[in-house]
Amino acid sequence: MKKVAFALKAVFICLFALSIPGLLILDAFQARRYADLREQVLDLEKTQADLVEQNKKLITDISILSSSERIEKIAEEELGMKQAESEQIVRVEMKDKKTK
Repeated sequence: MKKVAFALKAVFICLFALSIPGLLILDAFQARRYADLREQVLDLEKTQADLVEQNKKLITDISILSSSERIEKIAEEELGMKQAESEQIVRVEMKDKKTK
């Protein structure tokens, strides 16, 4: 009986001793995985910041390109258009057929 108890105790101690390196390997694996994920997050945050800056620039470009002064200048200089005088404006009203 004492031999069986001693054998079980020895097996338990060996398993415990072998589990320590296994846990250290698992910890190293998890640390590497965490470092990789952290690097990915930092890359994504940098990409996001770049895209936000690019978006701000595009919004500024849109507001510049759609300004009424710029459109008026292009209409006059490049297309030969001019602003209509009030007597040149003709208003047309369309009546709906149902409202007779």
